[in-house]
Amino acid sequence: MGNAATLWAERQQGRGIPPEILAKAPSNPFRHDVDLFIAPSEPVDTPSRRAALELLAEGGTLLDVGCGGGAASFALVGLVSQVTGVDQQQDMLDAFSAGAEARDVPHRTVLGRWPDVAPEAGSADVVVSHHVLHNVVDLPPFVQALTAAAHRGVVVEMMAQHPMAWLDPLWVRFHGLERPPSATTDDAVAVLRELGIEPTVRRWERATDRRDAAWVTRRLCLSEDRVPEVDAALATLERSMLAATLSWTVH
Repeated sequence: MGNAATLWAERQQGRGIPPEILAKAPSNPFRHDVDLFIAPSEPVDTPSRRAALELLAEGGTLLDVGCGGGAASFALVGLVSQVTGVDQQQDMLDAFSAGAEARDVPHRTVLGRWPDVAPEAGSADVVVSHHVLHNVVDLPPFVQALTAAAHRGVVVEMMAQHPMAWLDPLWVRFHGLERPPSATTDDAVAVLRELGIEPTVRRWERATDRRDAAWVTRRLCLSEDRVPEVDAALATLERSMLAATLSWTVH
């Protein structure tokens, strides 16, 4: 493992929830609510969408790793002839399938963790993976599998730092836990370069999404009765929405 990959892994491992806190969590702090990931009826024009459209050109197949409800895939409707969605949550895949059927997009789904399910997922003209990198500790195999699955290119979207880093003051407030620095877009780019990949990097700002106090409370391993307290604390925080699109072609 190269120096950049080692640094990435160390920073990602440092973002984990300590076992003693996790053991007392009243519910799973890692589970995502499907309703927060439903694809909008009208696609949002982002640098990530434009990068994928460039790779699709006149059309092609798509593989969406960490597809959620299909926001990345369904922003490309019209050029995608078939899409495969990969996710670790079956309810996300159910929402993805419902969205594909509503849009009359041929599709299939694969349940599991990338890159473990890469053989089952197969390949596609374009591979996209939005907001998954910050959930990955061992980045090289993840990226290499994305690249191997793509005939034309890969588009990755990520936040500039861990998407939960803005909650670090609340870990101090509720648990007395100081979080280490987050891995960043620059750290990810350094890993790609160690792998011989020179990505095009587009930095931009996402629209601010709503702050779900109930989900944050669960993420903080707190009980539901703490939601009002967490909601009040959230009002004091500033949240950066700086994001980046990393894209590269496959030759």
